[in-house]
Amino acid sequence: MELNVGVIGTGDIGAEHVRRLSAEIAGARVQAVFDVDADRAAALAAEVGAVAHKTAQDLIDDGEVEAVLIAAPSPVHAELTIACIEARRPVLCEKPLAPTSEECVQVVEAESAAGARLVQVGFMRRYDEGFQRVKRAIDDGSVGDVLLAHCVHRNAQSPPFFRSEMLLTDSVIHEIDVARWLLSDELVAARVVVGRKSPLAPDSLLDPQLVLLEAASGAVVEIEIFVNCQYGYEVRCEVVGSVGTASLDLPSTGVLTTAGNRSAPVPLDWKGRFGQAYRDELQEWVKGVRQGIVTGPGAFDGYAATAVAEACVKSLQTGDRALVSMTPKLSGP
Repeated sequence: MELNVGVIGTGDIGAEHVRRLSAEIAGARVQAVFDVDADRAAALAAEVGAVAHKTAQDLIDDGEVEAVLIAAPSPVHAELTIACIEARRPVLCEKPLAPTSEECVQVVEAESAAGARLVQVGFMRRYDEGFQRVKRAIDDGSVGDVLLAHCVHRNAQSPPFFRSEMLLTDSVIHEIDVARWLLSDELVAARVVVGRKSPLAPDSLLDPQLVLLEAASGAVVEIEIFVNCQYGYEVRCEVVGSVGTASLDLPSTGVLTTAGNRSAPVPLDWKGRFGQAYRDELQEWVKGVRQGIVTGPGAFDGYAATAVAEACVKSLQTGDRALVSMTPKLSGP
């Protein structure tokens, strides 16, 4: 039996998810879609043989829908995720779980009250083979005690609606989750430094930014976020331990040597770089939902990442080191 999935949000990433679920993920089919752009939703529904609903709640209440994927704008993530919990629908919510930690707490508490693990957050980098190799090197002790981590996150160009804070809440939040996951530790403080602004960034955008995160263990995580680098999409990470290092570089895509030059291609965007990670994320989620076991990053992970991102935004605004504020003893089912 295939898992009937409803997808809320049929924009760029939502449409990618719909097509992957329909054509590349074993054991799944897209039963229904919804988007505030009704024409766009209807066209995508016709493409994959799904139903286009008039409201998100109609999709969640559809008796044929067994699980929901939320790819709508982040301001509605918490509201929609809680509606899925109340309807007992397993839900994969794209990052961030919610824009504020208060909203994330509401999601965690709703899931806890339901008494079942229903929420997964779309931190797909945990499914990337390169990041998983780095994680294994840390967990098996190959690098010794983790002392430092250096991360690079670059986009060719930022979306027109991007604001300076969104470099942290919508981009660096990936590195925040990766850091918590790699180190198996909580992040307790943040400092954001803004230096010389790129002349090719929009006038209102402070780009690039340098983020310093402190882990409870004392390890320090350095993150460069640069969303108008022009040349392509690049994500790198190096973890420095007491006896060795583990690195994630650009994936091997072949090297061309000719006419006195040696070159390698760079992905143009996140689709080219993390396509396989998205596929693996969806496949594991579908398999887990069908078996009644959701194993990916959960609601608490989404809450913790947003809490750290809030500290980053505070530091950006004040120029000072900011402590991460998290509710003590908050947990899920």
